[in-house]
Amino acid sequence: MDLYSDGVYRFILHNCRDKDDAKDIVQDSFEKMWMTHENVNFEKAKSYLFTTAYRTMIDKIRRNKKMGSWDEAPVEEYAHSEQYSDIKSVLNEGLNRLPEIQKSVITLRDFEGYSYEEIGEITGLNESQVKVYIYRARLALKEYIGNIGNLV
Repeated sequence: MDLYSDGVYRFILHNCRDKDDAKDIVQDSFEKMWMTHENVNFEKAKSYLFTTAYRTMIDKIRRNKKMGSWDEAPVEEYAHSEQYSDIKSVLNEGLNRLPEIQKSVITLRDFEGYSYEEIGEITGLNESQVKVYIYRARLALKEYIGNIGNLV
């Protein structure tokens, strides 16, 4: 738990943006791992944990989308035209606009440093699909952010 809890929490928090939900998902993931600890190989524990956390997060997101809300904000444009000096907030806003699968793979690759193969194991995708999703996510972020000169 000491080895992986921070990494799993950061990954989930970066994707779902809710501290309480992230804590719940991490706790559920460790609980699921504990329930099946006899079947989990020590060398695969990290991959199992991230995969479980990822799938738990996706299930929670899908459940929340089905519920809906009366006061949902209208869909905004997908282009960015405002001037910012805080690059991190612009990048985070761009990440939040990505589809869930693209957001997850780009987070695992660029923020957590996983290989394409490891990302495939975690998300259940093959390596080619992972590469395509990462490429598309980077293109969308590049389009959203635009010229870096606009940010500075």
